[in-house]
Amino acid sequence: MLLFQDITDKILKAYFNVYNKLGNGFLEKVYEKALMIELQKLGLNAERQIPIEVFYEEVLIGNYFADILVEHCVIVEIKAIENLIAEHDAQLLNYLKATEIEVGLLLNFGPTPQFKRRILTNDLKN
Repeated sequence: MLLFQDITDKILKAYFNVYNKLGNGFLEKVYEKALMIELQKLGLNAERQIPIEVFYEEVLIGNYFADILVEHCVIVEIKAIENLIAEHDAQLLNYLKATEIEVGLLLNFGPTPQFKRRILTNDLKN
């Protein structure tokens, strides 16, 4: 069984519910809000626009915002584009590197639904 698979399975169920109801063509914020509704219906604790601080040698060098954090253990990054590319995957991995969170989902509300699941355990982080 994968790390937090029960939670990611519910997130993916919510994702496909939103995708099937809204289709593609909306802005990411629309999908983010709809996904929050679905996650809450499934009984999951979810927060939007979670700040992530990036440090270099203990100096704060940047701030980013993860789209959604579910159950304090899964970062969800939402895209509404033609296709996911390597840069989107790198963005999610960087969010995992910058936090204690070990699991991330990249969800694309493009013409064809796409998702990627990433795990970066804390023992592999610098």
